[in-house]
Amino acid sequence: MKLSIDIRKRLGSFDLAMQSVIEGDHSGIFGASGSGKSTLVHMISGLMTPDSGELHLDDICLFSSRKRINLSPEKRRIAIVFQHARLFPHLGVKANLFYGYKRCRPEHRKISPEALIEVLNLGHLMTRGVNKLSGGEKQRVALGRAVLANPRLLVMDEPLSALDDSLRYQIIPYLRSVSEEFGVPYLFISHSISEMQLMTDQVMVVSEGRIEGISTPDQLARAGMASNPKGYLNLLRLNGAKKQDGLFHCPWGNSELIISEGRTGEESLFELSSRDIILFKQHPEAISARNLLECCVAELFDSDGRKGVVLESGGKRLVAEIVRAAAEELEIATGTTLFAAIKASAFRRLG
Repeated sequence: MKLSIDIRKRLGSFDLAMQSVIEGDHSGIFGASGSGKSTLVHMISGLMTPDSGELHLDDICLFSSRKRINLSPEKRRIAIVFQHARLFPHLGVKANLFYGYKRCRPEHRKISPEALIEVLNLGHLMTRGVNKLSGGEKQRVALGRAVLANPRLLVMDEPLSALDDSLRYQIIPYLRSVSEEFGVPYLFISHSISEMQLMTDQVMVVSEGRIEGISTPDQLARAGMASNPKGYLNLLRLNGAKKQDGLFHCPWGNSELIISEGRTGEESLFELSSRDIILFKQHPEAISARNLLECCVAELFDSDGRKGVVLESGGKRLVAEIVRAAAEELEIATGTTLFAAIKASAFRRLG
C-alpha cells in the first residue's frame, strides 16, 4: 500500500495542510486528540472533501482539485472501522456481517466469508442480535463487516479506545491476523504508543494539522520515553509458563522470567516499564527482586534528559531508563556488562 497525501482543509479556526507519502501494509497515523487524524481519515475515505490538493492510493487518484477528480466513497473501496462499532441495530450479526459483501461487485469478492468467520471466531454469534453482544464482540463483527466488503484499504480509526484494557488487548491479535490472513493492508489511527507498537510497522506522526514526519513505532516510543508516565513500554509475548511457589516461570531467550501473574502454558502479552528495571554494575550480593539478568548494553539513546539503555540478554532485548548522572556514575557504554533487576510484580499482563 502506498498512500500519497498533499491536501489542505480549513474547518473554522483549524487549518490542516498535510503533505507526505506512507508505504506498507501495516501503517499508522499517530497524534493527540485534535491533531487532525480523523479529519485526514475522512478525506482519505471520501466522507469529507479537501479544499485543495491531491490524494493517491497506489495508482488510483482519489482526489485532485486540479484534475477535478473526487471519487465517491464506494468507488474508493476503503472500509472504515470506527471507535464505536456502529452496527445496524435493526439487523442481526449475520446481516451486519454480510452487508458490505452483498454490495461488493462479484469480481472483487476475494475473501471467503467462512474463512473470515473462523479467523474472527464469530461462528457462535451468527444467530444473535447485536444488542446481545459484548463490546469486544461488537468490534469483531464491525471488523468482519469491513473486511468482507473486500476493500482496497482498511482504515481503523481509534477502534480500541472505547474498550477497557482487557478487551483492547484481546482484539489486537484479531486485527493483525485478519490483515495477514487475507492480505488486506490497513491504516491504524491511534493516540496510544503501545497500540502503535503492536499494530504498525511505520507511523505518520501528525500534530496541529501538520505531518511532523514518518517514524517507526520503536522510534516513537523512544522519543516519548521521558514524557510518558510509564516510560518506554517493553511489550513481551511469553508462553510456556510454569507455576512454582505462587509465581510463574516463563522461558525467555536463553533464560527465564519470573512474574507474579500469568497463565500456565498459554501465551500472554505483558507490559514492562523501562522505569521498573534497576541496573547494577556488579552482581549484587542479595536482592529481593526475583529477576536478575546479566546483560550487555547494545545501544544508548537520549530522550529529553533521560538515557535509554538497550539491554541484550540471551538473544532478547529490553529497554531500561536512567538519568544521565546515573549513566555517568555507572560508566555505561555500548558493550558494557550490567545486571538488570526486575520485580516479579513489575510485569503487567495485558492479554
